[in-house]
Formats: sequence, C-alpha cells, structure tokens
Amino acid sequence: MNMQLPKLQIYRKGGIRIELWLAILIAAVTLVVGAVIGFVLGGLHRKKVAEAAIGSAEQEANKIVSDAIAAAEAKKKEAILEAKDEIHKQRTETEKELRERRNEVQRMERRITQKEETLDKKSDNLEKKEEVLNGKIKNAEERLEEIESIKKSQFDMLERISGFTKEQAKDYILKTLDEELDHEKAIKIQEYEAKTKDDCDQLAREIITTAIQRCAADHAAEATVSVVALPNDEMKGRIIGREGRNVRTLEMITGVDLIIDDTPEAITVSSFDPVRREIARLTLEKLIADGRIHPARIEEMYEKAKREVEQTIKQTGEHALIDAGVNNVHPEIVKLIGKLRYRTSYGQNVLNHSLEVSYIAGLMASELGTDVKTAKRAGLLHDIGKALDHEMEGSHVDLGVEFAKRYKENENILHAIKAHHGEVEAKTLVACLVQAADAISAARPGARREDVQNYIKRLEKLEEIATSFEGVERSFAIQAGREVRIMVKPEIVNDDKMVLLARDVAKKIEESMEYPGQIKVHLIRESRSIDFAK
Repeated sequence: MNMQLPKLQIYRKGGIRIELWLAILIAAVTLVVGAVIGFVLGGLHRKKVAEAAIGSAEQEANKIVSDAIAAAEAKKKEAILEAKDEIHKQRTETEKELRERRNEVQRMERRITQKEETLDKKSDNLEKKEEVLNGKIKNAEERLEEIESIKKSQFDMLERISGFTKEQAKDYILKTLDEELDHEKAIKIQEYEAKTKDDCDQLAREIITTAIQRCAADHAAEATVSVVALPNDEMKGRIIGREGRNVRTLEMITGVDLIIDDTPEAITVSSFDPVRREIARLTLEKLIADGRIHPARIEEMYEKAKREVEQTIKQTGEHALIDAGVNNVHPEIVKLIGKLRYRTSYGQNVLNHSLEVSYIAGLMASELGTDVKTAKRAGLLHDIGKALDHEMEGSHVDLGVEFAKRYKENENILHAIKAHHGEVEAKTLVACLVQAADAISAARPGARREDVQNYIKRLEKLEEIATSFEGVERSFAIQAGREVRIMVKPEIVNDDKMVLLARDVAKKIEESMEYPGQIKVHLIRESRSIDFAK
C-alpha cells in the first residue's frame, strides 16, 4: 500500500502539467485568433468609417456644386434681366432721339417750304417791278434823248451867243472854279491856322501854368565860399603852421584859397569849384577834430575827405534818381548826376535845376498824354555834360550826348539832350518838352545870376589854359583868379623847362583872356623818393 501512493501523485503532477500547457496553448491560440479577428474587425470598422466619411464629403461636394450652380443660374438670370432693362432703356432713348430728329426735320421742311413760297412771291414781285422799271427806263431813255437834243441845241445857241466853243467854255468855267476854290481854300487855311494857333497858345499856357504851379521850387544863389568853425583862435596858428607851411600845403593840395583874418573862431574857404571847396572844408574839419596838423597828416585827411565826397556824390545821384522816378541808369551816369550837386549855372545849382526840369517835363507830358518816364529821364539828363571836368573839350551839350551814348541811352534821350539849347531842331515831343522845361526853370525869378557865372567861367577858362600844356598834372585858380598854381609832372618837366613853361602859359593867358590887373603863374614841381628801413 505504501508503495502505490507515490506513483499516483507523480501521475497527477504529470497530468497537471499537461493540462497547464494545454491551457496556455489554447489561451495563446485564442489570443492570436482574437487578435486576428480584432484586427480584421478593426480594419472593417475603419473601412466603414472611412467610407462613411467619403460619402459625407461627396455629399457635401455635391451640395456645394449644386449651390454654386443655383447661384450661377440666379446671377445669369439677374444679368439677363439687367441686359434686357438696359436694352429697353437704350431702345427707348433711341426712339426718343429719333422722334426728336424726325420732328426737327419736319420743322426744317416746313421752314424750307415757307421760304420757297416766300421766294416765289418775291420772284413774282421782282418780275413785276422789273417790268415797271423797264417801262420807266424806256421812258427815261426817250426823255434823255429829248434832253440831249435840247441840250445840243442850247449849246449851239450858247456857242453862237458867247462866241466860245464847247472846249473853250469848259476851260473858262474850270479856270474860274479853280480861282474861286483857291481863294476859299486860302481863307479856310488862314482861319484854321489862326484858330489852331490860338488854341495851341491857350493850351500851352494852361499846361505850362499847371506844371509851374505843381512844381513850385525855392531858389538860393550858390556861394563860392565856405566857413569852417574853429574851437578857439589858437587853432588858427596851428593851421597856419611854422612859417606858414601848413596853410601852404593845404592850399597846394586842395587848390582852394584859405582866408584867415580877424574873424573870431572861423576860417573862410574860397573857391569857385564846389567839389574842391567841399573837400577842403571836410579836410579842415577832420584836422581840427584830430588836432595833429602837419603836411603828412594834411595829405592823409585830404584823401579821406576826397573819398567821403565821392561817396556823397554817389548817394546824391541815387537819391536824385529816386526823387525823379528814373531807374535803370548806368552807375557812371549816377556818379555824374551826383556831381551836378557841386556844379552851378549862372548861380543856379545844376542838380536842382535838372530835377526841376525833370518834374516840369513829366508834368507837361502827363497833361499831353505822352510818355512821362521818357520825359522825366530826358529832363534829368539834359545837363549831364556840365558834370564833366573842364579838361574834356567840347560844349556841355556835345559832352552830354557823347557820355549818354556811351552808356546806351536811347535815341529819344540823346536827341532831347542835343536839342535842349536849340543847336539842332527838336523833332520829338520829348525834346520840345525838355526845351520848354529848361526855359521855365531858368526863367524863374532869382534862379540865375549872370555875374557869378561869368566869374566862374573865367576861372574855369584859366585852369583849362593851364592844363592844356604837356607835362601839367593839375592846376588851381586861386585868389579870385589873380593867381594860377600849376603842378607839373617831375619826370616830364625839369627845372629848366619850368621857366619856359611858365612863360608859355602866361603868354597864352594874355592872348586868350581879358582880365583886370595881372595874373600870377605859379609852377610847382615836386620829386619824392620813398624807401623803407627793414
């Protein structure tokens, strides 16, 4: 019994192992089969889901296409309707335009028909009038033939009675008519001339009176002296200098005559040349203000005063142009206009005279309705030749014309300058106006003085004679024309030639001028040598 029991357990244990392995195997097979089945089922499910999704997308696409087709159909119908409306509208407008044109054509046809009817009536009337006129012409021709026959018989009778032929009678009648017409023409011309002259004289008086009234100007005679105030009488001695060297240097450089007398705190500068006198006056004032008075300082102050006067001349010319309303003037002409401030004509300031002529000429031009600007310009420039130095030969008219021509003034201005003293006939209205304005300005009471002008002309003539010789640099007429100081060029005139030159100048003065007493000819020759120590 004991030997059988262990075998039975072993057997059981072996049976259990077999069952276990079977169970594992079955489970494994089952899992594999399940997995395969699951995979197959999953694939089928996914396929089904995908097919369902595809079917849904196809349905959606079909829907979209259907909607698009429906929308396109709607747009098509709408476009067709709009096209039909537009076609209907265009047809309506076209039919309306056709109706209007048809009506217009009908109206034109009616007017043409009416005109044709009117023309037909006029044509009928003209035919009737032509018939009447033809009858009248025929009657007139018959009467004309009758008149001609009567006329011929009368001419024959007149020829028998008068003893003249037809041609002789015609000549006699024409001659008589010519004489009568010449007489009547002469009477009419005289009447018109007298009337025109009276009217012109009256109009000229009115224009001149208006111009003079609108341009009333004061006149002051130009003096030939200037007074320089001194701070004290001690300054007179300083100006005179040691042995008079300062005053001699001043007179030599400036070309003026300094009068130092008993007048308290004053020195008189005398010169017929206003430019020269003004430069000398400024030089003295600068020396007095500076306090240092010696020959070298005098020359320095003279140069400064000269530059100031040149600047003043330029500014004066510019102001004169502004006052006269004249523009586009060459700078050189501006300088000459400013220089007229220091020129006189019979005691009348030439710049004031030129401005007055410009004003009067412009006023008269405005009254006559002509070019005012040209008249003013010609009036301002008519005496421009008086600003030129006396070293230049020729009258102020010729010099003015030449100078203005050089700087491109137009022909009207040149002609007005040339004709303002009547040297040539005035051919333009502007030249006539300048002539009249010049005469009006000069004729004002107190405007000019003959004596002063003659005195200045004598001094200018004296300087002109002195500067006409070769080697003369500058000349100054001083001491009221009783002395002429001549500065010569040292490189041309030596000491020996100075004696001969002085004699020649004195002889020419004796031959060319008339003067009381005697004139002193004083020649000055200066040689300078300058070097610098370095």
